[in-house]
Amino acid sequence: MVAGDDSLRLLFRALLRLNHIWVAGEAKGVEQALDLVRDHRPQIILVDVDLVQGTWPVLVTYARAIVPGLRVILTAPSTHPPTRAFDAPERPDVILLRPFRISQFMEVVAPTPSKRGSQPAQDGTS
Repeated sequence: MVAGDDSLRLLFRALLRLNHIWVAGEAKGVEQALDLVRDHRPQIILVDVDLVQGTWPVLVTYARAIVPGLRVILTAPSTHPPTRAFDAPERPDVILLRPFRISQFMEVVAPTPSKRGSQPAQDGTS
């Protein structure tokens, strides 16, 4: 998950762990996030529009080059929805506006039942 705000990352982490969804890592900006994508090759990446370093469109473009078909969930404040996201080639799969209901969040980020709670093996294989 990628968000510049510490409290937002804390909220996302708590919601995901509460629902037994493994979090591969956390980042505040594009470079950290791309390192995590290279290392873990996730199926889904949760990105907030407000990053400490870089922008979400750059992150999405490079992350999908590393992991083709990567599912991107973008969160943004409802007061400033990212209108550019709807037309951009690097557009996210889902835009979740804050504040959101926990049920909305889980509906969007929950993996298929077979992936829920799964983690890579110690040797790095899945």
